[in-house]
Amino acid sequence: MTKEHKTYDETKLISGGRDPESNFGIVNPPVYHASTVLSPTLSDWRNRDPMKDIVYGRMGTPTQKSLENATALLEGGDKAFATSSGLGAITVALMSFTKAGDHVLMTDSAYNPARSFCLNVLAKYGVETTFFDPTIGKNISSLMKENTKVVYAESPGSLSFEMQDIPAISEIAHEHDAVLMHDNTWGTPLFFKSFDMGVDVSIHAATKYIVGHSDAMLGILVTTDKHYEKVYRGFRSSGQHAAPDDCYLALRGLRTLGVRLKQHQENALVVARWLENREEISQVLYPALESHPGHELWKRDFLGSTGLFSIILNKHYDDTSLGAMLDEMDLFAMGASWGGYESLILPGSPIRSATKWDPEGTLLRLHIGLEHVENLISDLDAGLARLKAASKP
Repeated sequence: MTKEHKTYDETKLISGGRDPESNFGIVNPPVYHASTVLSPTLSDWRNRDPMKDIVYGRMGTPTQKSLENATALLEGGDKAFATSSGLGAITVALMSFTKAGDHVLMTDSAYNPARSFCLNVLAKYGVETTFFDPTIGKNISSLMKENTKVVYAESPGSLSFEMQDIPAISEIAHEHDAVLMHDNTWGTPLFFKSFDMGVDVSIHAATKYIVGHSDAMLGILVTTDKHYEKVYRGFRSSGQHAAPDDCYLALRGLRTLGVRLKQHQENALVVARWLENREEISQVLYPALESHPGHELWKRDFLGSTGLFSIILNKHYDDTSLGAMLDEMDLFAMGASWGGYESLILPGSPIRSATKWDPEGTLLRLHIGLEHVENLISDLDAGLARLKAASKP
């Protein structure tokens, strides 16, 4: 592309991370399996630069570097690191910027394993964590301490889908010389441009939409040149490594991310609007809906919406009633994770310590897949009928 023309995201998805000239003209970056990487001379050995060169399998193969470069390009960051899982990316990020005596501010709506890592691991090494209301915005200034080193956001929130004012939080964090981390798994590098919003470290469970086929475990950290060296040291010291086969699957998934998310979004909006009109549903927690409390923030900051949201049923149902609905679903399966091509449904219970979670009814998290939307609605319609019948006195 010439400098006079803007390179659109759809083009970045196709061209990012590819280097056919270095791979015998092969279109897709090949899978490199490696541990030992040889140096032809003693001088080459002495002058290896692990931050730039391929020096050892654990430090990244060409397959891994291709994925990292493509993801950083798409999100607008400078550098990226692939890890063995999304949680691996979270732990590397937090460990890279904290030490004994430091303080972390974490959204109360964070992915629960992130919360657990702070409470069960960082706490043992003298790092304090305070959880904050995800809707706090600029008022987070009242929680900042002299030793606050990290502010950890996730927008929308896990399970409960609160939107956060990331630019406002970023401004306050930077005024206090803290780093802003953001779990961008829902938004993806396509729909949320973290670094335009003031984020310093963006975290992805690439297992989900980037891989897109529910067949690989992977995490990705994206950061800026300013913070690259600190993240690199944390990454290298952690022993994290992304398997080359999984990186290859993520690269393959990345190429179709745009067309897949377009369909996820289209299907999810139709299903969410249909659910809004059901008497069994008291609330649909989907930021792209006008009824969502954080809709204006989503509209301001995001370029699209993905296929994951939650619903609140009209009352709390026991497992007998829920089982009547969920056990007989044809298309919506029950399983952990999301972001693949298939639709999923699970009950959920958000964990809170700084805010109150007391919904009118049971929460169900839905991932809207790529099936035909009419089939998805028919499946949900039948399931809600079973739920209603099973709960009758």
